[in-house]
Amino acid sequence: MKGVMIWLGAGQIGMAIARRVGFNQKIIVGDKNIENAKTIAKIMTEAGFDIEPVECDISSRESILNLIKKGQEYGEIATLINAAGVSPSQAPIEVILKVDLYGTAVLLEEVGKVIKKDGRGVTISSQSGHRMPALTPEIDEQLATTPTEELLNLDVLKPENIKDTLHAYQMAKRCNVKRVMAEAVKWGKRGARINSISPGIIVTPLAIDEFNGIRGDFYKNMFAKCPAGRPGTADEVANVAELLLSEKADFITGSDFLIDGGATASYFYGELKSNQ
Repeated sequence: MKGVMIWLGAGQIGMAIARRVGFNQKIIVGDKNIENAKTIAKIMTEAGFDIEPVECDISSRESILNLIKKGQEYGEIATLINAAGVSPSQAPIEVILKVDLYGTAVLLEEVGKVIKKDGRGVTISSQSGHRMPALTPEIDEQLATTPTEELLNLDVLKPENIKDTLHAYQMAKRCNVKRVMAEAVKWGKRGARINSISPGIIVTPLAIDEFNGIRGDFYKNMFAKCPAGRPGTADEVANVAELLLSEKADFITGSDFLIDGGATASYFYGELKSNQ
């Protein structure tokens, strides 16, 4: 698909996806750390891609709008890849909610206003959202449809109701999935599609931070005892993203795809059940 790709989060998963689908597009890669974006852009440029790095803080609406504006200098926005985020070991509760939850909601909203007909998007969520107990239908609807600027005021997201950074991360990722469902309805009115992917343990710098963090043993045990018996790779996530961003997935929108080597299955019904 010709056009412009907006890509947030200059990391391994985002790059793996962009390399699959960005060969005929102008790519605008945004990251809060501009050096990360420049490093990724250099790698991609040397592989033949047309890419431009931009500093972008996903927790800021103004920053997101500036990124979109930069993309529109080259044409209509055709593709969104959102791989930005912080993990439970990288940030406090408030930052996780502002980046992973609020920031993703704003990004989906703003790109959804300008995405071209037949445009496609994927946002990276997490298996963590699948391991939470079920929320009430009322809370699910709040997470899906509350105006973005009111999201962090929801009772369920107030700091006193969040136990720890892992709980904040799980709530953010649950919200991502619900938000994608609601946004898919709006994107559909423009003839566009949006889906989410929920990876399990994927070997990236972020995952390595987790392996070396306070929950490192928990995560190592998780991938050792999942049916696959190993962590995944960014390219395995890109395998699914490539499908979702192609015409073969024209009937798929508002969906979430769990890619975790069976860890969630084991968590509920296998060897990992005792680790709850």
